[in-house]
This record gives sequence, C-alpha cells and structure tokens, in this order.
Amino acid sequence: MSNLFFTLMLVAMLLVLLSLVAGVFSMTKGGEFNKKYGNKLMQARVTLQGVALLFFVLAVWAQS
Repeated sequence: MSNLFFTLMLVAMLLVLLSLVAGVFSMTKGGEFNKKYGNKLMQARVTLQGVALLFFVLAVWAQS
C-alpha cells in the first residue's frame, strides 16, 4: 500500500512542478494570460503541494 501512496506522491510532485513552471512562465511573459490564469496556477500549486504532503504522510504511515 505504501508503494501506491509513494507513486501518487510522485505524480502530485510532478504536477506541482508543472504548475510552478507554467505560473513562472506566465508571470515572465505577462499579458492577458497572466492576468487570467496567473493566480489560479499558483493556487493550484499550493493545493497540489498539500496533496503531495498528504500522500507523503500516508506513505510513511502505511510503511510502519
């Protein structure tokens, strides 16, 4: 079971990285896309970080 949580944690971490890169790219480019999606991308990053942390805790808990 801990392998499942570990895999889900890695997927969540990859999604965090993708949303971070998209958000930073949006901020550097600016314009309408940044105004429309910049804040949403950063909110998604924070939410995904929480999900990744939850899966980390579950993986540690399931292993013991």
